[in-house]
Amino acid sequence: MKPNRDINVCVFAASSERIDAAYAAAARELGQLLAERGWGCVNGAGAMGLMRALSDSVLDHGGRVVGVIPQFMVDNGWCHNGLTQVVVTADMHERKQTMQRLSQAFVALPGGCGTLEELLEALTWRQLGLAAKPIVLLNTGGYYDPLVAMLQRCVDEGFMRPSHTSLWAVAATARQAIDIIDHELSAGTPPAEAKN
Repeated sequence: MKPNRDINVCVFAASSERIDAAYAAAARELGQLLAERGWGCVNGAGAMGLMRALSDSVLDHGGRVVGVIPQFMVDNGWCHNGLTQVVVTADMHERKQTMQRLSQAFVALPGGCGTLEELLEALTWRQLGLAAKPIVLLNTGGYYDPLVAMLQRCVDEGFMRPSHTSLWAVAATARQAIDIIDHELSAGTPPAEAKN
């Protein structure tokens, strides 16, 4: 397959290292697949946890990683020093805006509050029509099953439209996540139905 270097995929990933090895394995597989496609990886530039595993895998397989990180995190020594490019932002809000601007698609690896916050903001932007970009939950070990159930309850209780369940896709494996993004980018991401 001919690499497409015009595509950047933003990956929301945790920095925790107190996690099951299966999550790191999925992050490394995703990194390898991104590099093999010639797609760039945009992430939070972290030097630990899934962000580190992902970035190192992309780089080890000849890919490129653009890390976006607030200055206070750099000052705390949390930045991966081996990335292709590091963009330092003033704060967390600018970080998310920059990641959104640089990327054509999103993957959420399992994570905590930071990952969930980034994911839900991306979903909200897509719901509001601010960014029609693919969003994939990499559901390693069924990690995102409770979140998907909560989002379905939002629909069932009338807080979201039934069509809004198409704002995201759920992938069991890294390869499936890449295939979903590839298909949606090729077919065109449909706009979200108006919220009200």
